[in-house]
Amino acid sequence: MKRLANYSQYFLRNPRLIKELIGHSTIKSTDTVYDIGAGSGVISSVLAGRAKAVMAIEFEPRIATKLRENMEAYPNVTVQQGDFLTMELPKTPYKIFANIPFHLSSPIVHKITEASNPPDATYLIVQKQFANKLLPSSDHFTGQLGMMIAPEFATRIRKRLQRTDFWPHPNVDTVLLEMIHRDEPLISSDKMPAYRRFVVDCFSDPKVFARMPQESIRLPAGIKPSQMKLAQWVALFEVQQLYK
Repeated sequence: MKRLANYSQYFLRNPRLIKELIGHSTIKSTDTVYDIGAGSGVISSVLAGRAKAVMAIEFEPRIATKLRENMEAYPNVTVQQGDFLTMELPKTPYKIFANIPFHLSSPIVHKITEASNPPDATYLIVQKQFANKLLPSSDHFTGQLGMMIAPEFATRIRKRLQRTDFWPHPNVDTVLLEMIHRDEPLISSDKMPAYRRFVVDCFSDPKVFARMPQESIRLPAGIKPSQMKLAQWVALFEVQQLYK
């Protein structure tokens, strides 16, 4: 089906490549997997041979109709037409593997990581620049969202993709991003809402960051929030008293 101009999504067409990418994941035969922005169902069809159940989600109604037709041959695939950002996530264990619309990368990651029952593992095809900002081990800097999710999710790039892997070809570099929910979070779940507010305010308001007890954890003078490592964020949150 022809790609609609108002949906910023670039589709993978090669099932062999998709099978290779899924091979880089932790998805196994007992898993339920969500495919967000499933399109014509190429990823869902490959997931069907790997997972116990696949939930293929597609927002655009016409494409969802075609998706249902394409998935009729796969009894373990369920198609749901709708907006993932407004959907209720399952209360039972699940994973995500998806080639998402690039312009929705941030809100999708927010929804996944702030859910009351987040996925055990998430694999998203995203812009390389976006992925780099989520890596707490980055040699350059880490973005606000990266530090918001890092105490609960171990994040890394599993594979770099070629622009020619997609149709139409994107004009940006892309990667397969992995986010694994930590068995033992660095900050307890009941404190995470306060931690997220703490990170947002420190990034957005230099005065808030300046009021934090930086000397108590021996932060270098003049350090910026984007230059801090994960261990420093966790330590600073634990000693501060404003966000509880």
